[in-house]
Amino acid sequence: MEDEGWMPKPPYELTPNEFTWLGFSDLVFVDPVGTGYSRAVREELDRKFWSFNGDIESVGEFIRLYLGRYGRWESPLFLAGESYGTTRSAGLAGHLVEKGMAFNGIVLISTALDIRPIDFGIGDDLPYQLFVPTYAATARYHGRLEPDLQGLSLEELDRMVTEWSGRELAVALAQGDGLPPERRSQIAAQLARFTGLAQEYVEGSNLRVEINRFCRELLRDEKRSVGRLDSRFKGIEALATGEYPESDPAMDAMTPPYVSMLYAHLGGRLGVRTDMPYEPLNLKANEKWEWERGKLPTTGEILRKAMAKNPHMKVMVAQGYYDLATPCYATSYMLSHMNMDPSLRGNVSTRYYEAGHMFYLDLESLAAFHGDVAGFFGEACRS
Repeated sequence: MEDEGWMPKPPYELTPNEFTWLGFSDLVFVDPVGTGYSRAVREELDRKFWSFNGDIESVGEFIRLYLGRYGRWESPLFLAGESYGTTRSAGLAGHLVEKGMAFNGIVLISTALDIRPIDFGIGDDLPYQLFVPTYAATARYHGRLEPDLQGLSLEELDRMVTEWSGRELAVALAQGDGLPPERRSQIAAQLARFTGLAQEYVEGSNLRVEINRFCRELLRDEKRSVGRLDSRFKGIEALATGEYPESDPAMDAMTPPYVSMLYAHLGGRLGVRTDMPYEPLNLKANEKWEWERGKLPTTGEILRKAMAKNPHMKVMVAQGYYDLATPCYATSYMLSHMNMDPSLRGNVSTRYYEAGHMFYLDLESLAAFHGDVAGFFGEACRS
């Protein structure tokens, strides 16, 4: 990838990674069943693995078997997961501590401990509050804010908008149809100011700007959309009309280089010979996924219990300012609602990077992340 994370011109080539974690840790990558080259023996068995509990149990069993077969029970143990992998990692920490396996630490990359704060369900105002700071960061990146806001640092803007969203927008949304017209107009004006959208659009959205509509609306006059996984990316739209983006330009830019180089590395360098496709994102599994008792998981509570049972375990949370899949404010909200014992709160640290969901695509963020993780591993092993 280019230094900022943009898609390079094909054909692509692998380059040495000076920021590999191999300098301070061995690495074991696990593709859960249905992803990568991992498959159930028979297709009808997919259902056994494609559920919250089935996924946790199968990956947990893989970890147990690996440690036993390769004699690593006496090694420091860490989990690292991204996106739904953070949901899985928190679940694994709780599941495996019950099986007698305690971890030194967990790295949560673009965190989703609770799906509800990032799921725009009908009647749930929480996401409309939690996404606004990332909308503001996105608007600033694309030069769509007024000069006084545009001149703020990213951190200053994030603090300002987060405070306003939590104190004023949340109260206004909670009033629903009972919000007085004058107050509604004030909130709409400020929300428009922070998001770079027209006040009329904000009012027409009932003060509730859904993520995909924001991605389409911000740069509509350019016939461009912004990315969900990384809102720095711009997508080319066929028309200036339309409610949603045609695709996620960030995903469009990431997928070809990553997948083609995985094929090159696994097949050409490691000698993995197979005609199976490598599944970077299995939408079939997404569609057929079964939640526990039909409810979206809240693994923050599972993680809290795991930390109570193993108070030595450290947690590093890593977030990108331009991530519209798992926004920073949504993550901080989840972390602050775990009901964690005060004695354990210092075990959790958070780092922020100026990129998106896969913030390590950006070279500066990758370098900073490498240093942060190396320090985290060292601290977790010393404590």
